Amino acid sequence: MRAWVSVLDGPRPAVMGIVNVTPDSFSDGGRWLRPDDAVRHGLDLVAEGADVLDVGGESTRPGAAPVDAEEERRRVVPVVRALAADAGVPVSVDTAKASVAAAAIEAGATVVNDVTAGRGDPRMLATVAEAGAGYVAMHMQGEPRTMQDHPHYDDVVVEVADFLSERLEACRSAGIAPDGLVADPGIGFGKTLHHNLELLAGLPQLASRVDAPLLVGTSRKSFLGRLLGGAHAAEREEATLATVVWSFDRGARMVRVHDVRAAARAATLLTLLRVATPEGAAA
Repeated sequence: MRAWVSVLDGPRPAVMGIVNVTPDSFSDGGRWLRPDDAVRHGLDLVAEGADVLDVGGESTRPGAAPVDAEEERRRVVPVVRALAADAGVPVSVDTAKASVAAAAIEAGATVVNDVTAGRGDPRMLATVAEAGAGYVAMHMQGEPRTMQDHPHYDDVVVEVADFLSERLEACRSAGIAPDGLVADPGIGFGKTLHHNLELLAGLPQLASRVDAPLLVGTSRKSFLGRLLGGAHAAEREEATLATVVWSFDRGARMVRVHDVRAAARAATLLTLLRVATPEGAAA
């Protein structure tokens, strides 16, 4: 997990590159389903500046059908094994199943990215703790099949912050190392367009209330298309980049994106601007 912690403590905000090994993800389902294609894509993302690769074998888009653990392992384990050997960056597995997490960790993953924050599988937190892996706990109201069925909050920023704080405490109590924990407010997961905007506007409040680095994932999501147009996910890259810069500038430590190059270059430039002086930016 040392490399994961180093990424979180690095000199610039970090970029997690998405490697979907699925037939039905909303943005790129089916493109990287073959292991060789997924590995090649992951290596390309590292060349573009990814600090972490997140490999997922089950779509979490609204309405997505569940995938059994055996099939999910079949999809992700070969990709994780190859990327862990060759990519030179930490590899995360995007799963809510403890058995898939364990298999991916055995194959070389050092981080588990769990959209259920440990609520989906009672064995998850212990599995991560026993392996000494890092962990991303995400907020989601409901489950992927139903999460967009009339989500409601009295105060979305406060409620998401309270949830993440509670789940992070559960992680620490289970034995997961505190310096390996990351919190994700779950943009688009059981939230309306207005909830998503409130969370993005409230990132400084979230960052101050949640005792872990924040990861923000807005990449190509449908609310961006509703705001600025873009019927297809790939048409939302400019909007994604705007939210990446916004998130970094308001306390996010990491973003999760499809287009790594743009996010990584933005992170580098923001870092230079933060140390600029009237005499010029540090080289």
